[in-house]
Amino acid sequence: MLRKVVSSFGEVDDAALAAFAAPWTEVTFKRRELMTREGETEKYLYLVLDGVQRACRSHNEKEVTLVFSFTGSFSGVIDSFFLQRPSAFDLEVLTATRCLRIHYNDMTALMEQHRSIETWVRLAITRVLADTLQRHIEILSYSAEEKFTALLRRSPHVLNLVPHKYLASYIGVDPTNFSKLLGKVKL
Repeated sequence: MLRKVVSSFGEVDDAALAAFAAPWTEVTFKRRELMTREGETEKYLYLVLDGVQRACRSHNEKEVTLVFSFTGSFSGVIDSFFLQRPSAFDLEVLTATRCLRIHYNDMTALMEQHRSIETWVRLAITRVLADTLQRHIEILSYSAEEKFTALLRRSPHVLNLVPHKYLASYIGVDPTNFSKLLGKVKL
């Protein structure tokens, strides 16, 4: 799976890919466990083998969901990981999760040793930035119905994987209004 996900972001030469695959270790998390707590510095980048996680934050006694990660995607608090600064949010496990993970020190060493890994990281982070900017456009300018439709276009499987209260939080609507959207929007 690592090779497949890596190649979806760009090419890495065979020697670099072999070196890149070596330091990853498998880890598991239980439902509702925090992979990363707000205020902690992220030590690992994860590749999700099985499971669902969400990045979330509480503000004024309201919890908001920022992003989800699923099987076959990278997870972790990416800005905290690469900048080695405290996380601004929690990374919570929604379903039992099995991941591969790589430590920050291993990742930075690999980036220094292999130009193709450094290039791959730059391309991957650029894609994350582009997706984040698109999400920012949705949050600031889309109606609730448009946000719901965009979510389902991007990730149609979320309705079966993620509790609806977290999906409501993700698109910025009350859970009651989310239920109404479910009945209103043609899937």
